[in-house]
Parts: sequence; C-alpha cells; structure tokens
Amino acid sequence: MIPNTMKAMVLVGHGGIDKLEYTSVSTPSPSPGEVLVQVTATAKNNTDRKAREGLYPTKKGETTSFQMGGKPTLIFPRIQGADIVGHVVAVGEGVDRSRIGERGLLDFNIYADSRRDINLTPDYYGHGADGGYAEYVAVPSAQFHCIPNENLGDAQIAAMGMCSYQTALHMLTSAHVASGERVLVTGASGGVGTALIQLCRVMGAIPYALSTVNKTAALLELGAESVLDRSDMDSFVERVKAQTGGKPFDAVMDLVGGTMTDCFIDAMIFNMNARGTYPRLSIAGASGGNISEILWTRIYLYQVQILGVSHGTREEAGQLVEWIRSEQLKPVLHGAFRLSRLHDAERYFMNRDSNYLGKIVIVPDCQWEAHGKPWSLESGV
Repeated sequence: MIPNTMKAMVLVGHGGIDKLEYTSVSTPSPSPGEVLVQVTATAKNNTDRKAREGLYPTKKGETTSFQMGGKPTLIFPRIQGADIVGHVVAVGEGVDRSRIGERGLLDFNIYADSRRDINLTPDYYGHGADGGYAEYVAVPSAQFHCIPNENLGDAQIAAMGMCSYQTALHMLTSAHVASGERVLVTGASGGVGTALIQLCRVMGAIPYALSTVNKTAALLELGAESVLDRSDMDSFVERVKAQTGGKPFDAVMDLVGGTMTDCFIDAMIFNMNARGTYPRLSIAGASGGNISEILWTRIYLYQVQILGVSHGTREEAGQLVEWIRSEQLKPVLHGAFRLSRLHDAERYFMNRDSNYLGKIVIVPDCQWEAHGKPWSLESGV
C-alpha cells in the first residue's frame, strides 16, 4: 500500500547543507502519462551542490541557478536528485498497468518540447521538478526506461545515471568525435569523466585521462589509453607528445576550465600539419575555475571550435539505455549513503580523498538493507 506521506530531503533555499532538511512530505500521485516510482537509489551529482549554492550564474555577479528558459525553475522547497532508479508502483491515466513492478532508470531531463535531436533550454528533475531524494517520485512514463538486467543492482544502475552519461555523450556528439580520434578527458575520475572514457571506447575513439597518479591503474582498467598527471601542467604538452607519438589531441572533453584551458588548447594545436580535423574543445564543467583567460587570436587562427554542453537529447538518452541494457557500459560505483545522512554524503564528496573514483548513490532509509548497505560509506554502520 502506498502511504499518504513519505520521507524526503527537502532543499529550502540557497546556501550550505543546513538548507537540506530531512522531513515528511505528501507522497506524490502520478498525473496522466506518468508513473509513480518507489525510489531505491539516486546518484549524487555535483550539480546538486552547485544548484543549492546558486553557482549557475548566467550573468556576472549573479547568485542563482540556471534559467535558460527565461525564468527560474528552482523553486523552494524542492527535492533534489536527478539520476533515479526504482520500481513502478502506480500509473497515471493513459499508462499501461503492466508497467507496475518494472524497474527502471529515469531520463532526468525536463524537455521543453517533443524534439528528439535538440534540447535548447535544459532543465531536470531535482531542479525544475521534484527528484529522487525521497521515497517516491512521479515522472513521465516515456522517460522511465526499463533496465531488466538481473546482474546489475539498483545502486549500480543509478551510478550509470543520465546526468553524467548523457552529458558525456552530448560532449562527444557535439564535438563530432569519430572512431580513431585521440580525446583528452579532464576530470577523469568523476562521474562524467569515467562515463567519457567508457563512451569513447564504445564509439571507437581513444581516451587519454587527466587525473592523479594514484588513479592510474583504475582508469587504465576502465579504458584509458594512458593517464596524464595533472599536478605538472608546465610540462603537459611534452608529456602529451610522449604518449601520442608526437600527435596532438583531436578533441578535449573539458570539465575543469580555469587556468588549464590554455594547456588543453596547446595540446591540440602544437602540430596542425598532423591534424585531419579542426581542434575541438567541448566544455561541460568548470571545477578548476569559472573564468579562463585565453588569446582569441589563438582560437580563430588555429580554428579551435569551442562547444558549450549542458545535458543532452532524447535520441542520446535512448542510445545510452541501449548500451546499458547490452552491458557495453559498466557502473563505476564508489559507495552509498542513506537518505537521512545526505549531509554526511555532501561532506564526504567535498572532502573526498585521492582514492575517490566514480559515483556516490543515495538510498532511502527504508531501502537501505537491500540496496545501500552492500556499498556503504557510512562510518559506524
């Protein structure tokens, strides 16, 4: 029986983790075309923190969350959590009741229209509508994709959630990355970075990871051709030449930005005679700084194509679901916290040590024994 109320972690305003309150709220009901999902695992994304802190400005000096559609959609109170896995327990009008009991993964986007090839005003569940940091969530039936794979646990599927993997795929497709091309993946140990490494291999491209030395073995096992140490950027281009046989990167998938941007451009343009395509810099993050200082002459004389990427399209979501079902992609699950301890998860993420790789998932307390405890990161549990 579906209860009238549920436990949820509710964001009540912009600020620190004290703005996340664990409380009881009304259980949602599915509207026409929706399914009600009993949540079993939701992957944590850095976008949760950045939205909470108001770090998605579209103007200088702004403290807000992005509003590309012209008005703010992050309205408080809000339940965050985009990469939702769970089981259908009820359906709205127009949805086949045979879906009840189905396990699935949410395509996290709130699409502005029905187009499958473009997404101009991206928004998502956990931002413009309530997400998965709760026991139940109502979502569009068409965007809740069945993942029947018996050898994958719910937490593992959440670790392959669309927020990271669809962003990664959109970075690659926007840059028209082709089979055989050499691709630098920055921020390689995070959710988008590990997704990029895997997706490059699925698409036939050759990924080179920028990370720390202690993560070399894990990233090589995941599919990286080699791992370049980010602690020494002064010799970066020379080390790139040593790893690639003197050839520049065809494209850079950048999640870092800041002062490193110039180095990434250098790594694509040092030998233009060896190139067969234009240099491409695909950007979907700025963990190293939101402002980069570059010479525009370097951009237009070397014809560097700069591509800003946010989320992805319905077509890309469908492709990812196919690859997950066929197990061409594998989860990189770092560990789990229960929902009531989301504050601990936030602190762990912000102060993570050098062994961090992959995704953290958040599991409702009532689902902890089955879906969270095997991957627990909680101390004293």
